[in-house]
Amino acid sequence: MSATIIRKGRIIDPANKRDEVADLVIVDGQIAGKSEIRSQKSEIEEIDAGGLIVAPGFIDMHVHLREPGFGHKETIESGARAAAAGGFTTIVCMPNTSPVADTPSTIAWIKERAAAAACVNVLPTGAISKNISGKELGPIGSLAQAGVVAITDDGHCIQNNELMRRAVEYARMVGVPVLDHCQDYNLVGNGVAHEGYWSTLLGLPGWPAAGEEAIVMRNVLLAELCDHHIHCQHLTTAGSVRLLREALARGVKISGEVCPHHIALTDEAIQNFDTNYKMNPPLRAQADVDALLDGIADETLSILCSDHAPHANFEKEVEFDVAPFGIIGLETELGLFLDLLVNKHRKIDIVRLIEMYTVEPARLLKIDAGTLGVGVAADVTLIDPDLEWAVKVENFESESRNSPFEGWKLKGRAVRTIVGGKTAWKL
Repeated sequence: MSATIIRKGRIIDPANKRDEVADLVIVDGQIAGKSEIRSQKSEIEEIDAGGLIVAPGFIDMHVHLREPGFGHKETIESGARAAAAGGFTTIVCMPNTSPVADTPSTIAWIKERAAAAACVNVLPTGAISKNISGKELGPIGSLAQAGVVAITDDGHCIQNNELMRRAVEYARMVGVPVLDHCQDYNLVGNGVAHEGYWSTLLGLPGWPAAGEEAIVMRNVLLAELCDHHIHCQHLTTAGSVRLLREALARGVKISGEVCPHHIALTDEAIQNFDTNYKMNPPLRAQADVDALLDGIADETLSILCSDHAPHANFEKEVEFDVAPFGIIGLETELGLFLDLLVNKHRKIDIVRLIEMYTVEPARLLKIDAGTLGVGVAADVTLIDPDLEWAVKVENFESESRNSPFEGWKLKGRAVRTIVGGKTAWKL
């Protein structure tokens, strides 16, 4: 028998509409009532949470762990450590690995590896198409039976609308959501930066906003046609927000997420050709950033995530055109969102931010998480909302260092991450 009391923290549990200064009791890895602590005969650990926020364990539903196949970028073990250091107790890993996570055997390997090496909960997704090639559907039913929480070809986008329709219909049959990286290859071409002033000035191939918006519209139409949920990943443009807002007003089963770099930075950041500012989709113009902020404020965009995409230094230390897309984000995203959304722009309050990291992804993925209700697994994130800190990439838990936020001064971060009643990381 083990027991822990988290004393005098501000408990914010949106799932149960709870916001109060109180003690939180954990017994044998589960949230418990106060009465259960009195019967404990073993030693009780006490954690002083005075001045801290005690929240349900945060969920990041868009993470690239790179394993199997690309362990030089990240492993399940190191990615899980990075997640814990960022305040996350559950992460959802994307299937663009090698081999691709398109068979039950690969899903089983990921789950076994996570059980053995990860300090947080790792939930796999399965590929929509075989080898994420966009040509033939993967075994969606078998993947669902193997335990995937969603299907996606993330990093790729199915261009064949008929194939995508059938994928959504199969996903509805087996009860998993479809996540989609929205990119029309014909419109985007070889684009590497937002099509606008800076791509023109720098002579870089442009990536028009319409390249994202065309697929968002496709997904709206298919979600309506198939009556099943499609979630649009890492949205970046004003047009995407507008399309989503209009669809949600009609009751379409559609949703969208936003990453911190797409509201912290604009395409102006690429002017020095630093490849740590090259991501997919690219940094956009200020008007797009403003639209994303408004979309978060009115709940058009309902989920926050990182799109944690590690790459080794040697891969990024090449010309901008040929460098891989992506940055790491697990250890900076909470601080960035707290600083930008709650403190600077005041678009949402801390309660809504926690809801976007807990209730919203748990509901979409249909997982038993994101709550501090009695009897659930004791996944808890402790946050110091007033802690001022500077980003030091060399101290990160991730295997990779491709972050554009080195030296940024932020306010607010996770200071302890508890998974299943045990501390997985603390500052």
